[in-house]
Amino acid sequence: MLQRQFDKVVKEFFPNAMDAKDTSIHYLGKMQIEHKLDVSKVLMATSVCSDDINVPSTTFFNVLFGPFVMGGLGGIPFVGRTGMTAFAHHIPDEGSAFIFYGPHIGVTLEGGIGKMYRPRQEKEGFSCGALMLALSRFQDESYAPVMNDDDYQQMKLEESLLPYKEEILQSDNQEKAITEATYEIIHNKIYENLKACKDEFHVDRVTLLGGIIINTDFGADDYFDARNFDVVDMKSL
Repeated sequence: MLQRQFDKVVKEFFPNAMDAKDTSIHYLGKMQIEHKLDVSKVLMATSVCSDDINVPSTTFFNVLFGPFVMGGLGGIPFVGRTGMTAFAHHIPDEGSAFIFYGPHIGVTLEGGIGKMYRPRQEKEGFSCGALMLALSRFQDESYAPVMNDDDYQQMKLEESLLPYKEEILQSDNQEKAITEATYEIIHNKIYENLKACKDEFHVDRVTLLGGIIINTDFGADDYFDARNFDVVDMKSL
């Protein structure tokens, strides 16, 4: 009953979203059947937000090796090219690599977005907290992020979002808009780092799955709105 209720709410915002467990089954099947990948030899990397709520979002974690964690606040791959190189060097012999990436956003049964009820908490809280904080700061016209070592990831996240600021603030759904913008940032960074480090990969193919994680309530499955599925031929990258 709870899952059916969430299904209706989630698809008002993300019509193409799938249950996270179904997402895992669907794309693992594509990897095995369509692309003939041996999933028993696949190392997974993630570039999703470090928020604990994202850990159980998919069953990829239960099937593949890893994960090698690339993402920090908001899901930005803060490990950079050094991290991408390290990931490349950890892939099993005669194996393959899979990178799962994207930001996350909460929804509530009341139709709220950018919020969720976390496990064993009675009051709703923000999801993604880092993105909703950035949004609240952007709503102050005089605000500008100032880089500092004490809050580096948040400041870098906000700095990365500055080119999207006006588009976000002009949107009818600012919470969704800032999440969409963050997806674009993560997606572009993953491809940039992969291309820059391609000679470090001693495998023919790397699979990428990018999208937006939609967090629900404790006891209900999360959802995933896939935006990109790509089995990259590393020789032609």
